[in-house]
Amino acid sequence: MVATHEHEPYATHDVTNQPPPLAPYDAAEDAALIEGLRREGAGWAEQDVRRLGLRAGGREAQEWGELANRHEPELRPYDRYGHRVDEVDFHPSWHHLMRVAVTEGLAGAPWAEDRPGAHVARTAGGLVWGHAEAGHGCPTSMTYAAVPALRAQPELAKVYEPLLTSREYDPGLRVPTEKRGLLAGMGMTEKQGGSDVRTNTTAATPTAEPGVYTLRGHKWFTSAPMCDVFLVLAQAPGGLSCFLVPRILPDGSRNTFRIQRLKDKLGNRSNASSEPEFDGTVAWLVGPEGRGVKTIIEMVNCTRLDCVVASATLMRRTLVEAGHHVRHRSAFGARLLDQPLMRNVLADLALESEAATTLTLRLAGAADRAVRGDAGEAAFRRIATAVGKYWVTKRGPAFTAEALECLGGNGYVEESGMPRHYREAPLLSIWEGSGNVNALDVLRALGRDSATAEALFAELDLARGADARLDAAVTRLRTQVSGASQSGARRLVELMALTLQASLLVRHAPAAVADAFCATRLGGDWGHAFGTLPDSADPGAILDRSLPAAP
Repeated sequence: MVATHEHEPYATHDVTNQPPPLAPYDAAEDAALIEGLRREGAGWAEQDVRRLGLRAGGREAQEWGELANRHEPELRPYDRYGHRVDEVDFHPSWHHLMRVAVTEGLAGAPWAEDRPGAHVARTAGGLVWGHAEAGHGCPTSMTYAAVPALRAQPELAKVYEPLLTSREYDPGLRVPTEKRGLLAGMGMTEKQGGSDVRTNTTAATPTAEPGVYTLRGHKWFTSAPMCDVFLVLAQAPGGLSCFLVPRILPDGSRNTFRIQRLKDKLGNRSNASSEPEFDGTVAWLVGPEGRGVKTIIEMVNCTRLDCVVASATLMRRTLVEAGHHVRHRSAFGARLLDQPLMRNVLADLALESEAATTLTLRLAGAADRAVRGDAGEAAFRRIATAVGKYWVTKRGPAFTAEALECLGGNGYVEESGMPRHYREAPLLSIWEGSGNVNALDVLRALGRDSATAEALFAELDLARGADARLDAAVTRLRTQVSGASQSGARRLVELMALTLQASLLVRHAPAAVADAFCATRLGGDWGHAFGTLPDSADPGAILDRSLPAAP
């Protein structure tokens, strides 16, 4: 008989060749991010961004993100007594994430700041705090974007703007003016139209009180329904108009905001997205009747930039995860990080991530300077934000899939966190206008005002002569712009995005990064998947710059 020992270790359960947990790590340890922050006029915020990066990569914040997605929001249409309340309950982790975001100025706070670079600092904060969790970025983004739209009605802005720009997170439905801080949402799309908001059927009827209307209709996709106020599009007698809809009216009664259901989404599951019904809902007109799209378009421009921010953040987050894994995992007699083909894959991903981050911060710089009256930057922002929204968010899903594959089967398991990031990635290309909508917006911008094309080429000309492949691509772009058509809009916008990213990298990134990007994205020396960099590329130099230092 073979002797057994009650407390003998289970030798077959020994864990070897697995990486340690990534957290804690520094989400701000990113050369492209810090250099862009300084370059775009917000170097004064570097200490705060670095502090927030440490918090975002910490164990506590990472756990909040996991819990907020595991315990999804729940609709509570009635209270225990049968009264209609239309509330959504969130896990405490959601509120922890929101409190940090609002306190750190990632919602409306930059509009209350006078110093240049405030909007760039917010963008950089989003690029690091987004490492903790993506879904709660939706209400902070809408709150940020609501302020410039609300300014179309100064008397309303006077009341609500100080609360929307507050750094205090004050959840719960109460009279807005009695709270320490507010969150804003928006209700634009309807089931019959989607992005074609001019087909909206929600009706706005004037009351006897000037500027006050009642709404009747059904919105199709309204996220963050527990926000305090919403900017909503509806058909007034004078045409499609913008309205402010509070959840709680000034007298303390509940405005009619019947949540029919919460969307069962592919990703973004920590964030509630709803279908609200308006029926006698009280609303205040924002801007003139019939100018709803013009009034709310500034809000859309802001949220589109935030989609670029979120996609660039996902790229960086999954690159860090992939780099951490391959640094600690071995196969076929060597660490994965030392295998030439894996280095090629990671370096290719690092190029894409740096290009996305650099463009994102350039767009934020343009937005910041446009707010301060720079007409040239306003023209550049008008076209470049749509270009960036189209391209960076389109690259997100393929990028995240490749980063997940670096982990192999481990990355396909929910516990790794990679499936959550992968499900989140397609969202950013869809919300705030899908790829086609943004490509068509670029065509419209070109057709309406020659200053937009001039601003884009002025930016590209700053890198003229630095790289022959970039110069040739800009020449092709000039030809394509002059003959732009709707069917070729995607090809045109893609070339705009690549030349813009390349010009920024040629001017600001190390030679190894800029050369590899131009050789592959513009010179054609590239395959059809990540990991097909040419032999002339220097993966070591790229990775030394891009991957965080080993703990």
